[in-house]
Amino acid sequence: MRLTTWNVNGIRNPFGYQPWNAARTFPAMFDILGSDIIVMQELKIQRKDLRDDMVMIDGWDCYFSLPRHKKGYSGVGIYTRNATCAPIKAEEGLLGVLPSALGQPYCELPEAHRIGGYPSEQQVAELGLDPTLLDAEGRCVVVEFPAFVLLGVYSPANSNGMRDDFRYGFICALDCRIRNLVAEGKRVVLVGDLNVSRDELDSAGATEDMKKMGITHEEYISTPNRRIFNQLIIEGEVVGKRDSGRDRGVLWDTTRAFHPERKGMYTHWEQKINARPGNFGSRIDFVLVSTDMKSWIRDANIQEGLLGSDHCPVFVDFWDDVQCDGKDTKLIDTLSPVGVFEDGARQKEWRVQDIPAFSAKRLPEFDKRRSIKSMFSAVPAKKTQQSQPTDSVGSKSKAEAKSISATPSLPFNGAGEHPEASSTESHAEMNRSSLPEHKRKPSSPVKAKLLKKQKADVEPPKAKGQQSLKGFFSKTTASPAKSATTEDSERSQQELDEAAIPAAQQSDTRPRADPPPRYETPEPPNGSQLSANDTENTISPASAISISPSHINAKLAAVEQNQKSWSTLFSRPVAPLCEGHKEPCKTMQTKKKGSNQGRSFWMCARPLGPSGNKEKGTQWRCPTFIWSSDWQPGKADKAESGVG
Repeated sequence: MRLTTWNVNGIRNPFGYQPWNAARTFPAMFDILGSDIIVMQELKIQRKDLRDDMVMIDGWDCYFSLPRHKKGYSGVGIYTRNATCAPIKAEEGLLGVLPSALGQPYCELPEAHRIGGYPSEQQVAELGLDPTLLDAEGRCVVVEFPAFVLLGVYSPANSNGMRDDFRYGFICALDCRIRNLVAEGKRVVLVGDLNVSRDELDSAGATEDMKKMGITHEEYISTPNRRIFNQLIIEGEVVGKRDSGRDRGVLWDTTRAFHPERKGMYTHWEQKINARPGNFGSRIDFVLVSTDMKSWIRDANIQEGLLGSDHCPVFVDFWDDVQCDGKDTKLIDTLSPVGVFEDGARQKEWRVQDIPAFSAKRLPEFDKRRSIKSMFSAVPAKKTQQSQPTDSVGSKSKAEAKSISATPSLPFNGAGEHPEASSTESHAEMNRSSLPEHKRKPSSPVKAKLLKKQKADVEPPKAKGQQSLKGFFSKTTASPAKSATTEDSERSQQELDEAAIPAAQQSDTRPRADPPPRYETPEPPNGSQLSANDTENTISPASAISISPSHINAKLAAVEQNQKSWSTLFSRPVAPLCEGHKEPCKTMQTKKKGSNQGRSFWMCARPLGPSGNKEKGTQWRCPTFIWSSDWQPGKADKAESGVG
């Protein structure tokens, strides 16, 4: 069995990369990952953004903790493969203060229905944070199997000191919950993006950061969050006496245990500086297990070759046979409710009714729904009763739809919640579609004739806005006959005039839908014909406006020059060449606060090297730096050519 954790930086973000963009579906993604339990962080969605393709996945169950207030922020999801595992309990949040499907907070549920390990009132008070706000950011999902308790976590990131108190309080709450679970005799597996590294080996920029801050190795290891984290891990480096209540480490770092001396084993790379090609990153994604599960792990590693996020997946593989409670056991027997598997063979089939109420499939908007595959594979039920009269069924369905639409929505709790507005429309539509159709009575012929007459009398409305090219040249009303030569000359003259004059200088006050004015030849009197003299004295439209070729060329040249000036104005500036590689630079903008904030500059477009510094004479980023305001392409070209 395999367990994988991955910060996807947006639940649909991987679908823009290989190999995920071939099928762009979650089942295809899960097959490539080859895992039985998949924990995702930083989903960046809210409950209203959940879709069928995320939840109604055949063969998978799912649990989500999503932010209640902030949009496009945090979010954790756990997917479990029904063929190999099924949780017996599931909760949202670290402290257990959020309401469950029964309406009570998880920490107040009966012991048989809660996971346990919740911090005491004194421990919560020591955090110095509002427990509801801490759990409402969508940062933790807790599911329990008979074998262990799994915590999927997305810890707050370092935001330039803006939320240091919240970040410290979160990791303290995490440490407290895990130690309480271990004290209750439960095995614990902690996975996710913890946004903290153990030591210098787990961060490419640690040495440079220590120099900038002027701190020693001991001070670096003893920063508040890193100190708590190292006390939680077995063999974590701790300077001085351990804190009260943290007398020993309780979790084992699987990836580092299998690769103790491996350098560059990073799981996150900064996208802003394109640090991934040069592997200038940090290891902040972990799979940590309890001490007595150490012999269960067959392999642990990172998958840095899988793109799709600024993080890479991290996995552990379990042995099929494990030592559990002093006896040899098939691991699959301990990953589902008792009796589902015996000696590795399934005894009971998986049912939605048996999964925890926190499952996304038990939410009102997804409950009692089926996927397309299961819909066609199900055996149709036989009719046992005659259908009720149409009127009674219709009135009943309308009443149900009305009652559903009037029901208010509640927070993200589970099966005990009321449906939201999105589910209201789907329920009402399902009720309407299930009713037999009423046969309409044929309309009387008199009404049909009246309708036809009214439609014939009504004139079609005039088109609003600009006419199409075809409509511009078509005749809207009957007009006197003209010669083809006269019309062609008039059109060409009109087009030349409009093309030569810039749009800003035209003062056309006519409605845009009206056809342009045309020169018309006076009609001869009825029953009479023009004489030869009259024909000679008649002025044709083409000769009325005579334009010399030089005049036309001047106007066309003005239009072309105008277009060139606009294209030059909006075109991107020519990029300078970097000093080290003679390649076009890329433009960036200063985000750091200070006098230069907001200024743009040019720098080498190559990725940062493993050292994290700009290097000369290598394949990595060179030290080229030019302020955009100082870059003048014309002068630079003259200087290079020796002119001026």
